[in-house]
Amino acid sequence: MENSLLIGLSRQTALRNQLNVVANNLANMNTTGFKAQRLLFEEYLMPVAEASSFVDGDQDFSYVVDYGASSNFEAGSISLTENAFDVAVEGEGFFVIDTPDGERFTRNGAFHLDSTGQMVTADGRPVLGEGGPLVFTAEDTDVTIAEDGTVSTALGVKGRLRMVEFENPQMLTRIGDNLFAGENPQPAERIRVLQGAVEKSNVSGVIEVTRMIEITRHYTAVSKMINEGDELLRKAIERLGSVTA
Repeated sequence: MENSLLIGLSRQTALRNQLNVVANNLANMNTTGFKAQRLLFEEYLMPVAEASSFVDGDQDFSYVVDYGASSNFEAGSISLTENAFDVAVEGEGFFVIDTPDGERFTRNGAFHLDSTGQMVTADGRPVLGEGGPLVFTAEDTDVTIAEDGTVSTALGVKGRLRMVEFENPQMLTRIGDNLFAGENPQPAERIRVLQGAVEKSNVSGVIEVTRMIEITRHYTAVSKMINEGDELLRKAIERLGSVTA
């Protein structure tokens, strides 16, 4: 295959993956605690093998490689809900969630009580306090959550929400839309929580739509380049085939 075709194909593959990331961001504009993603690219030079014995040497060809994605951990806007079990975080901390696969971390503080009185996430995973899951009874009225995460009711203090932070959040592994897995969580210090509120997605619809338009234009330009290169190759083959010995 022609080098120009391979280079164009590498660019189209990267653009397709970038479009998938942008589309996922747009789909989660209203997902509580969602953090936008960005695709990471690098230049890959070919050939790797060296043929320096030739007069002109090898010619480097520059390919596009998408080698990963990063998350934007900037805080989203705060939305008031007046639900006593909804909690928003101000700062860089994460709530700790118990799952069958171990502890996971989230900024989505849309919590509620399940049928057993346990404080859980929207999909039923237990929210962990510093002493374990938080469980309420019918007598636990007037629920209040202080700025430091201390949970109290009419019967007294029930516990304190466990909040953690990471030295490098970019090392976290995304699990689903708003859960993360990571190692070595440290107790969060410079944070405060707000009861009756949730943190909205930090996706900007205008920015993402603009990126989608740019990606579409770039894809069209690369397709045009590939078609023109293919046409030149076809004409060259036709002329060579018409030459008589």
